[in-house]
Amino acid sequence: MTFDLEYNSERPLMIIPEYGRHVQKLVNHCIALESIEERNEMAKAIVDVMGNLQPHLRDVPDFKHKLWDQLYIMSDFKLDAKSPYPQPSKEELQEKPEPLAYPKSTSKYRYYGKNIQTMIDVALSWEEGDMREALVFSIANHMKKCYLNWNKDTVDDDVIFKHLLDLSDGNLDLRNSEEDLSETKDLLKKRNSQGQNTTKTTYKKPHNNQNKNRKRQ
Repeated sequence: MTFDLEYNSERPLMIIPEYGRHVQKLVNHCIALESIEERNEMAKAIVDVMGNLQPHLRDVPDFKHKLWDQLYIMSDFKLDAKSPYPQPSKEELQEKPEPLAYPKSTSKYRYYGKNIQTMIDVALSWEEGDMREALVFSIANHMKKCYLNWNKDTVDDDVIFKHLLDLSDGNLDLRNSEEDLSETKDLLKKRNSQGQNTTKTTYKKPHNNQNKNRKRQ
């Protein structure tokens, strides 16, 4: 008795392995059908089977469209069947995506983050007045907090004012201001309170079974 064994290395390559080899065989059989009506009917049935095998796609918008695209991909774009959606092209699938544009400008005060620069630009766009002054001091306090988080446990306000002047290209100058920033201990206290675990555990006194046993005796 002889057995005809098939090894995966000898089988045709599966284009989308997630659906398994049986679905790939169904797609190949659908391509070989001569009648366009039979191909259309079998293609719809294959799409339904693919949808049952990938139930998570039901939450994806236009999941039917994605299934039909995958059907054409599995057929190596050789399937001649009517689809309710535009048929994708092989060139479109093989097209390389456009390269992403990475920011080329880097700040020398990276520990402040990029949002600080955005906040400074917004402050510069405001008209001078109490609102702008309050915003500038809020930015300076946030810069001081960032400095304490990533550098040291203490910092002078003059250092923050100098960095703010540098980041604003000399337009925001608080060096001669009579108002001080928040105290370092207050900022560190807020930082530590945010990192602490607020859950509390209650301690229950264990029952003294020995005393009860003594009374019974």
